[in-house]
Amino acid sequence: MRSPIELRHLRYLIAAARCGSFRKAATELGVRVSSMSRRIRDLEDEIGATLFIRHRSGVRLTQAGEIFLWRAQSAIGQLSSAERDVGAIGRGEHGAVRVGVSTSMASDFLAMLMKVFSAEYSGVQLDFFEGSPTEQIQAIRSHGIDVAFMLGSPKLKYCETVDLWTEEVVIVMPHGDPLADLGQVTWKDLRGRHFIVSEAWPGPEVHDFLVRHLGELGSRPSIEFQSVYQDTLMQIVASGRGLTLTSGSKVAMRFPGVAYRYLTGEVLPYSAVWSAENRNPAFHQLLSVARELTFSRRVER
Repeated sequence: MRSPIELRHLRYLIAAARCGSFRKAATELGVRVSSMSRRIRDLEDEIGATLFIRHRSGVRLTQAGEIFLWRAQSAIGQLSSAERDVGAIGRGEHGAVRVGVSTSMASDFLAMLMKVFSAEYSGVQLDFFEGSPTEQIQAIRSHGIDVAFMLGSPKLKYCETVDLWTEEVVIVMPHGDPLADLGQVTWKDLRGRHFIVSEAWPGPEVHDFLVRHLGELGSRPSIEFQSVYQDTLMQIVASGRGLTLTSGSKVAMRFPGVAYRYLTGEVLPYSAVWSAENRNPAFHQLLSVARELTFSRRVER
């Protein structure tokens, strides 16, 4: 039965060729000379060719040995590269992270997170997936994406959630609206007002938010759904047909004909959601950076 070629056989061969002596090579590798000599003989028997010419002053490679040495060095080099590359993936230094975000989500926290992470882990590719919260949760559970950043702190079966940042709630109104004369707006100021929200996300969440808070004041809000996205929604508000809600990060996105006022005492929590079974090291590095960024922001405040 033929003996398989082992990695140590190749290392003995390379050391002996470099040192020109089994004794010197054995000393360098910390093994017995007899063990090295026997293993190289086993290697020669295995491949059916003499690799070394033995003489009193040491050893030298045969022509077959020189060819085999070149192949052995290449194999060792490939293995070392594989160990290095796979080790980097295992440490989260290389690989890819698939990130779920909402089409309408714009956050300075997310922008900073991606900037910091990309600078620290330049070998990790970030791939983005846009979709509704329902689509993103399905993608998480099917391992189509690693993490989703979404509004709220959902408690989902087989998923983990961590709160990361908050944003203030902002009322959007047409220029000239009486609310624009106020420094800040309270829920009492919104009773009896008409609201316009999008049928697309986060419109349904905005609807529920309005119903819950205005309902606590004994007011049933007037809410109109429109099949539009952010830009068109802002144009409808600018025309004077009603108010809408947005998050503090949208204030920097100026739209003609509208004014923004913060809703006193209201903030929106945003969180990261991922599968409890996720074992992607690069994702866990991203999550670690997100937590560190969250902590540093809280300390600054």
